[in-house]
Amino acid sequence: MLFKDIIGQQQIKSRLLLSADNNRLPHAQLFVSPKGTGGLPLAIAYAQYILCGNTDGENITGNTVCNAKFNKLAHPDLHFVFPVAITGKVKKNPVSDLFLEEWRTFVTETPYGDEMDWYNAIGIENKQGQIGVDEAESIVRKLSLKAFEGNYKVMIIWMADKMNIAASNKLLKLIEEPPDKTLLILITESEDQLLQTIRSRCQMVRLSPLSENDMVNALMERANVD
Repeated sequence: MLFKDIIGQQQIKSRLLLSADNNRLPHAQLFVSPKGTGGLPLAIAYAQYILCGNTDGENITGNTVCNAKFNKLAHPDLHFVFPVAITGKVKKNPVSDLFLEEWRTFVTETPYGDEMDWYNAIGIENKQGQIGVDEAESIVRKLSLKAFEGNYKVMIIWMADKMNIAASNKLLKLIEEPPDKTLLILITESEDQLLQTIRSRCQMVRLSPLSENDMVNALMERANVD
């Protein structure tokens, strides 16, 4: 995911890049990303910049093999969690790992998609997805292991406000004191829907609504590429 493909959010991009370049990485960040502002693609671009050793503000200068893995959203030290539910394919104990193929397609094709777009993609239009305690236990287990490629591990929790109480409580200690070289990025459209105990343990990153200028520039750039 290239930073230049993230629409707007210039100040936040600069801040994230500065923290990475100076190796001053908060262990837990909460991206407050109202619908359409791009919290998910921004988090992925940030993770790629860190894990692949990219420089100069873009994800093309570091480890070529690593960047190629990110193009497929298949880097072994990049982990995703997102709301899920029982489907025709997954009939019990739904967790994110069981939906990774659908997730990669969804993010690649609709990086600015919202919660309902995701539910439509996995066929749970009439259900409410959630992030349950089984998922929280999986997060703790994954982040307790060493990084596959010897650098950081990054866990992106999309729609973190869909964590139920049991899952939230299970993750409190991890968010407060994560293992060494572990980064957690929580993304929510509404911080008020997250437990205060979760919010207070994260550094806040508030994305701005996209301006008309941002949208016009993005459309012009896309037209030039096409």
